[in-house]
Amino acid sequence: WGLPSQVRRASSIEEVLKASHFITVHVPLLEMTRHLINKDNLALARRGAVVLNFAREEIVDAVAVADALAAGHLKNYVTDFPAAALAGNPRVIALPHLGASTREAEDNCAVMVADQLREYLEHGNIQNAVNFPNVVMNRESPFRLAIANANVPNMVGQISSAMARAGLNIHNMMNRSKGDMAYTLVDVDSAVADSVVASLAAIPGVLAVRYLPKPE
Repeated sequence: WGLPSQVRRASSIEEVLKASHFITVHVPLLEMTRHLINKDNLALARRGAVVLNFAREEIVDAVAVADALAAGHLKNYVTDFPAAALAGNPRVIALPHLGASTREAEDNCAVMVADQLREYLEHGNIQNAVNFPNVVMNRESPFRLAIANANVPNMVGQISSAMARAGLNIHNMMNRSKGDMAYTLVDVDSAVADSVVASLAAIPGVLAVRYLPKPE
């Protein structure tokens, strides 16, 4: 029992129904939880109780709830699963189902993470990082540098000067900061030698430099 001491433990669902003004459902849909809230145990509920179900539609018997609402035994039913048996019932509060933790949503999140990781590895673009700013720049050259640096004055100037000394022409540049960190993407017009990458990495305040020629 890992809940706070203010939470009183009940020995059965019947005990909960008899004592509660508001009954909320927080269980997964299994065979043993299907219609966990049903005609028989709703009859035990305190008159005027409110049932809230944001777990799974089938955990609550919608027909039994409709009957209990019609009889005035339940005051309201609040859910984001508006079953047909409850459609149009003025005592039912139906909310949009966001589905943030559904299998489909988790699959989409996994695809999004993979896509954003690939964008970072291949193009240096950063999205939704915790410690770095969002920096997304369309490629305008096959030759790109991604530079992580401290968010201090004159970093962009030093980076640009080092590239100019190496004979690199900057085609496009983006710099963003977040807290103490900054991140710079630079597209240049020609290939970048290892010695240039090393000279950029040697600038005080530069934390990391990645050279990202466009994948074939």
